[in-house]
Amino acid sequence: MFEFDHVGITTTVPQPQEDWVEASRIWVTNPRHHPEHMEFLRYAPDSTVPAAVRDNPHVAYRVAALEPHLKDVEILIPPFVVGDFLQVVFVRKHGMVFEYMRYLKDGWFGN
Repeated sequence: MFEFDHVGITTTVPQPQEDWVEASRIWVTNPRHHPEHMEFLRYAPDSTVPAAVRDNPHVAYRVAALEPHLKDVEILIPPFVVGDFLQVVFVRKHGMVFEYMRYLKDGWFGN
């Protein structure tokens, strides 16, 4: 089972309440602060995020485990942990980018 979490969109405009993710070299907003659950991603010029993710919107789903969602997909960013609260993977299937998220605990960066 999976549950809709957010839509991620790339921007070049600084957003209110951005958090810096050093590992990916991006600024990201908390989609729970947006009425339509939008996450804005602003990439540093030296970001290591692949173009397929950086240049396309993505749909994110909360899942109980990542592994079942890794079959018959193109893995764009292998599973990794964000902060200490979230495990994610980015894949391409049906011609679009998906993010699958497994929360390790409730939270968001400094919150």
